Amino acid sequence: MSDQTDLLQGTLDLLIMRTIALESMHGWAIAQRIQQISDDLLRVQQGSLYPALHRLEHQGWITAAWGASENNRRARFYSLTRAGRKQLTTELSKWERLSAGVSLVLQRT
Repeated sequence: MSDQTDLLQGTLDLLIMRTIALESMHGWAIAQRIQQISDDLLRVQQGSLYPALHRLEHQGWITAAWGASENNRRARFYSLTRAGRKQLTTELSKWERLSAGVSLVLQRT
């Protein structure tokens, strides 16, 4: 049995936007960073990551540009747009309300 946690679609979007809020990253680096920060609890598979990146780009919340990765391979680097920063603030607020509500139910039942 795996200790990994499956992510809901909206949660993955939030994690991606938060991960690239400070610096642009290519897809593999985003997945690695989420895994590292979560102490290996969250692993984002390519089959989930790239559709989420395309969805976020289509919504105008992130932008992509070609560049060279650490190992000098061509990769798309994703950055948060101004609209994405605004959306990240909204999504963080929603997440805080949701997690507070879930905590209350778990504590009171």
